[in-house]
Amino acid sequence: MAKMPILFISHGGPNIVIDESPARDYLETLGERLPTPKAIVIVSAHFETDGVAVVTDPAPEMIYDFGGFAPELYEMKYAAPGEPELAERVFGLLRDAGLGPSRIEKRGYDHGTWTPLKLAFPAATIPVVQVSIDPNRDAAWHHALGQALSPLRDEGVLLIGSGHITHNLRALFPIMRGGKTADPELVEQVNSFTGWFAQRLAENDREAILDWKARAPYPAENHPTDEHLMPIFFAYGAAGEHPRVERAHASKQLGFFAYDSYLFH
Repeated sequence: MAKMPILFISHGGPNIVIDESPARDYLETLGERLPTPKAIVIVSAHFETDGVAVVTDPAPEMIYDFGGFAPELYEMKYAAPGEPELAERVFGLLRDAGLGPSRIEKRGYDHGTWTPLKLAFPAATIPVVQVSIDPNRDAAWHHALGQALSPLRDEGVLLIGSGHITHNLRALFPIMRGGKTADPELVEQVNSFTGWFAQRLAENDREAILDWKARAPYPAENHPTDEHLMPIFFAYGAAGEHPRVERAHASKQLGFFAYDSYLFH
């Protein structure tokens, strides 16, 4: 069996499921572009714990972790099953790597999980296991999570990091609500940051990538808090020592809110 690729997805708001956008179009093509996975292990920026946790729930329900969106979004279901046996395998790999995982017996799908999966795998027949981030840990720690779970690629399991390449909601919401356009300085800050990541990933400059807060341009302007970037380090860690990195999608909302997504081969 060939190794499965790994995904980093900028998942957008829950309305990505119903609103036309280039990011939505990209997510809808993923199921056709990838080998059909036996199962999915997903790390969502919206699943935060102290340390790393693995969900063993055989039938996760829904978490509508958002407010003020279209009513139909609160009625949507993503009925993919969990897979406790795979969850135990994930737990064991993390434990053996010295990462001290815990188990969570019941947890639904947050929108960082169900919205991209609903677009990419709408049949909801592929089992899904959820793994958390720890917003108080750094890039290197999340990279180690990916390294620990990398063997699953050889077992037909698709590993996904679901976050956002930029996530400055403090800038986004006033522009959205006011019908304004982003000022050129903000656009330049986003372009510099996303371009830096694209170049460093293409060069496999691991030292710089894991030291992003000190080396990337405008880190605080793009990520006032770190949690939405942590899934990219998980994906990068799972890709091994010499990954082939594809910037598979790059679009912007309102000219500045970036939706870059990556495939690691």
